[in-house]
Amino acid sequence: MSLKDEGSRLQVVAAGATAGLISRFVIAPLDVVKIRLQLQTHSLSDPLSQHNLHGGPVYKGTLQTIRQIARHEGITGLWKGNIPAELLYICYSAVQFTTYRQTTLLLQRIAGGEGRLPQSVESFVAGGSAGALATAVTYPLDLLRTRFAAQGNDRVYTSLPRAVATIGRQEGIRGFYRGLGPGLAQIVPFMGMFFAVYETLRGPLGHLSLPFSSGDAVAGVLASIVAKSGSFPLDLVRKRIQVQGPTRGRYVHKNIPEYHGTIGTMTGIVRKEGFRGLYRGLTVSLFKAAPASAVTIWTYERALRFYIAMGEKPEHEI
Repeated sequence: MSLKDEGSRLQVVAAGATAGLISRFVIAPLDVVKIRLQLQTHSLSDPLSQHNLHGGPVYKGTLQTIRQIARHEGITGLWKGNIPAELLYICYSAVQFTTYRQTTLLLQRIAGGEGRLPQSVESFVAGGSAGALATAVTYPLDLLRTRFAAQGNDRVYTSLPRAVATIGRQEGIRGFYRGLGPGLAQIVPFMGMFFAVYETLRGPLGHLSLPFSSGDAVAGVLASIVAKSGSFPLDLVRKRIQVQGPTRGRYVHKNIPEYHGTIGTMTGIVRKEGFRGLYRGLTVSLFKAAPASAVTIWTYERALRFYIAMGEKPEHEI
């Protein structure tokens, strides 16, 4: 039986939320490191570009960034933005897996039955649709996660309610959706590629029994690496746009340029930082994507089986 055919709608929502909650906590430090590297605009090889940092840090690689954050901001600095991120991952995973399943069933009905469409096409369309809807619904939480992860010891926002109130007052409703364009442009091919590769590899790899993993987890890792590499520049553009606005100069990187629009942001990054600038943080992103996808898929499938088993028990046994 395939991932998209199992469980009731409520069981799928519960399993998706459980998977998102656990996955987010595990990879939170790598997520903070990725965001810090994505927002770093100066060149590491050109000392002249580091003259206008206004006291901001210079990060060089994943491990050095982790050490620097822990040393200057404490170990809890590696979990900055974790509250909105946990809410984001719970809601996102629930919407994503539910939409993926429902879209797949709709495509099968339109095509006249299961197996009429090529599996890769079915998975790409369902995955892209799931990613787009989940991104749009949860985007304000994504923006809040980025802004909390981007602030250093000089706290721009002291709490989640204060952040919501401040952004609403200073930037209006549109402030919560800065960067939604590149977010949607990135997530559709990312999720489409992810689910297409995952469903393709899940069959041949599903029987593997590994010491600390499973064939499903391996398929999730490989699918995430392929999808993340292909769509990463738009993810970076989204992060740069998310920290625009009246607080732009108060984050840990105080020299973030002012950007306007997806194309303008991408053009400005290439002109100032070269094409490599579009891939800042890709290495840690791939390191993050592997355990995140593996934990998400592994947890989702086991949580779903647990909820299905709970639903099958007689009432007097529950």
